Amino acid sequence: MAVWDEMVGQERAARQLGAASRDADAFVTAEGAERGSARLSGSAMTHAWLFTGPPGAGRAQAARAFAAALQCVSPDRALGGEPGCGFCEGCHTAMLGTHADVEVVRTDLLTIGVKETRDLVRRAQMSPAGGRWQVIVLEDADRLTEGAGNVLLKAVEEPAPRTVWLLCAPSTEDVLPTIRSRCRHLALRTPPVDAVADLLMWRDGIEPGMAAFAARATQGHIDRARRLATDERARARRTAVLKLPARVDDVGQALRAAQELLDAASEDAKQVAEDFDVKETEELRAALGGSEGKRMPRGTAGAMKELEDKQKRRATRTQRDSLDLALTDLTSFYRDVLARQLGSSVALSHDEAAESIGRIAAASRPEQTLRRIEAVLDCRRALDRNVAPLLAVEAMTMALRAG
Repeated sequence: MAVWDEMVGQERAARQLGAASRDADAFVTAEGAERGSARLSGSAMTHAWLFTGPPGAGRAQAARAFAAALQCVSPDRALGGEPGCGFCEGCHTAMLGTHADVEVVRTDLLTIGVKETRDLVRRAQMSPAGGRWQVIVLEDADRLTEGAGNVLLKAVEEPAPRTVWLLCAPSTEDVLPTIRSRCRHLALRTPPVDAVADLLMWRDGIEPGMAAFAARATQGHIDRARRLATDERARARRTAVLKLPARVDDVGQALRAAQELLDAASEDAKQVAEDFDVKETEELRAALGGSEGKRMPRGTAGAMKELEDKQKRRATRTQRDSLDLALTDLTSFYRDVLARQLGSSVALSHDEAAESIGRIAAASRPEQTLRRIEAVLDCRRALDRNVAPLLAVEAMTMALRAG
């Protein structure tokens, strides 16, 4: 299976990356033969790429597939085979995240700061251990602070000869103009629902009916579809969210619904904390020479405080991500309502809520539905501006009632 096979519904992008990986392979081969004619300029390959696309389009997956193709060492290449075979050591370790020359950076926090970016830039200056490419995959380039972006700019402007930067962000507007102007842009699209369902079946072994339901309910968002298909708690939370529009008839109900939505997001953050925080804390205590039931050695309080701060920031992001998923489901619910009101033949994203959708569609007008969609989007924007989550969600549920 070639590395491009997991780029679901991205045939055009896969062809472009395939051409770039062929030129990159030719460059490495020519330079290794000391022919002196190896050039990247004018080829399909370049030293910096910006992958953009809507949530769930598979930006990070495309970047990892490209990184694997750049590290491909399949002997078939000498016989005209394409880089990115998916089976050789280079492809396999790059896709698993264990290749020595592929650094994949993702964050559980709200931002990526200057210190982390400087460490990354220093790594990018190293020569590749395997003699091919030093590849840096930055999955959350949109989370770089302004200072961190300026640190990265210099590295992208003047990269080391064998370093390739692969930046991922929702849109070009989420990256500093000075950085995006130095990257080759690759735009991905939302994958077709049927293609996502097929992926869930052959990659994750999910039963066809559940795969089709998850792909349709998440509107082609690959990661969310997999989670919905495999996590019963995620399905229960989604069901609760889809009941919210019918529960905001009066002020008391609207405020209760807002609190319940926030409580569910907080529970998500708590579950993540249970999974990671205790393990992280114990590992750091052991590394600093601490033992159970005893005081930590002198001088270690700063490191423990830094970890605690990191865990708090991660909990904040987890809560916001959970809220964002709920708001996305609400938006698509009202999109189904609007489609029903306008007589559209498009398939409902939430077919299991068809009765509720039909009832709300019959009891309101399209302009009211549009105002409700705008209220959900206003809530998302308020959360991005760091408005207190409860205030933002309460304002939204009140608007849904009044809409």
